Amino acid sequence: MMSSGEMSVKTRNFTPEDHQEAIVKHLEVLEEKVFQTKTKWPHFSLLIDDLREFAEMLPANATVVSLERTLLYGGYSLIAPLFHSQNFISLDCSPPSAEERGAYNRDMVEDPRFIKVKTTKRVLIEDIDMESGIADLVLIPNLVHHIADQDTMFSELNRLVRPGGQVYIFEPLVRELHQIPDDYLRYTPDGLAKEMLKLGLQPNPPKMQGGPFSAIAYCWTQALQYFPPEVRKEKEAWFYNEHYKELMDWDEEYPKNLFRENTCFPMSFSITAKK
Repeated sequence: MMSSGEMSVKTRNFTPEDHQEAIVKHLEVLEEKVFQTKTKWPHFSLLIDDLREFAEMLPANATVVSLERTLLYGGYSLIAPLFHSQNFISLDCSPPSAEERGAYNRDMVEDPRFIKVKTTKRVLIEDIDMESGIADLVLIPNLVHHIADQDTMFSELNRLVRPGGQVYIFEPLVRELHQIPDDYLRYTPDGLAKEMLKLGLQPNPPKMQGGPFSAIAYCWTQALQYFPPEVRKEKEAWFYNEHYKELMDWDEEYPKNLFRENTCFPMSFSITAKK
């Protein structure tokens, strides 16, 4: 049995106003501790904004299937609380090799503001074993690059979504190799749209977030981890006090490449496609 801190959002005795306040606080944890949008991964604000929009748009009886990696966070879904009004199914698609590392990001969600909703079940992408056409919306947030069997992944998301339903994918473009050996590829927006079209899905124009200066900032946040501890503190102060905000401001001030017309430098993107 789940503890009171692990109850589904629907089971709590919340008023509508309490719901809204709880979700706002939950999102604060995602922004501050999980995605660190103000200090490390500003491009993940696109994912948060998209999910909030879906949660507000979908009717209460809609079924949402989300392919996630909840093992990293102690088996808790990061996004289930946003969909407290819908029938939300969280599938933990963490690869078997992730078992050894376990819930190494759990400390990020050990915060009283975080709403703990356990994942629905653990699955392999090759063996989801759910009814076809069950979902009004299939979400794949920040996961595609960790799936080795891409053909099966695309086949399964197409199978799960009902006719008239939607598929949503968020992916980073600029990332270090991480969670080795389960980091397999990077799609471009057009490349991912092409894969969706092969299935008969109709993708909308992609949304893109970030630019070359936030890419530089992100690389610096990664580079800081390579300094030994006695050097890192000084370098972190130099970077964050003198340069981080400057780089973020430049992304806003200089959004367009003035030398090459058909080029851009997003840090991440999202695509929604309809079946």
